[in-house]
Amino acid sequence: MKPLDPENFNQELEKKVKKIIKDYKLIDDGDRVVVALSGGKDSVLTLHLLDKIQKESDFDFKLLAIAIDEGIGGYREDGLKSARNNAYQLGVDYHEISLKKEFGITLDQSESYYQTACVPCGVFRRYLLNRTAHDLGVDKLATGHNLDDEIQSFLMSFARADVRRFAKFGPRQQRIHPKLVPRIKPLWCIPEKEVGMWAVLNEMDVHLAECPYAHQSLRSRLKNYLNQLEEDRPGTKMKILRFFQKSLKINKKEIKLSECEICGEPSAASVCKACEIREFVKNQLEYNNELK
Repeated sequence: MKPLDPENFNQELEKKVKKIIKDYKLIDDGDRVVVALSGGKDSVLTLHLLDKIQKESDFDFKLLAIAIDEGIGGYREDGLKSARNNAYQLGVDYHEISLKKEFGITLDQSESYYQTACVPCGVFRRYLLNRTAHDLGVDKLATGHNLDDEIQSFLMSFARADVRRFAKFGPRQQRIHPKLVPRIKPLWCIPEKEVGMWAVLNEMDVHLAECPYAHQSLRSRLKNYLNQLEEDRPGTKMKILRFFQKSLKINKKEIKLSECEICGEPSAASVCKACEIREFVKNQLEYNNELK
């Protein structure tokens, strides 16, 4: 087997991402785009490719980055170091938000009250990413979701019969509330394996460690199953994605959002999920401290 040529590999990868951006009109001229930067391989690739496209494309857009410190001891700090280094290297305006500073609690303090730490983590991350992006006045929030992430998310919703989440499938979400920043996924059709190859071939500063809470999730089990399926039948993941595109016509009804009574952020209920979880965890921590 011939060794991979990094230059050719990078050009092909960039070509695929440019096609996704063009076909789905992910970025418009004059946009302010912020990358959700964790320091992992997917978000670092998203940052580097958007930076390259920004500097070489015919249209102009502003690029920024946001990193969230969830408060995961022995894990998150390494990812944040990679996020800072990559943003600094590219000269990208970088913003770091701490769950502890914003909510007074960490993920480590919250996880024991839920079946999986992914529940509070997902809620808090989405909340802080969107609120910060809106405060920064950006037009698009770019995430590092790749092909594997997308089909895992869809199958998880499918298994739970959570039809409402099907509307989030796809490389671009529309603005459904003035305070809700539309999300884009430039790596939507890029397999996770190719993202990893990019990081290794280019000797990138990325955080490759797995989250210590990942094993608790349904996503982790689905990921292992799909990887085995792809190994046995190459091309299976892409076929699943194409099936979703062609066969499942989701009626994206107009979603009516109000604003949270506590924080004022967009919410489908009178109190948003982030405030609900925050108050619950704080009450539990106070109660446990009283028992000591």
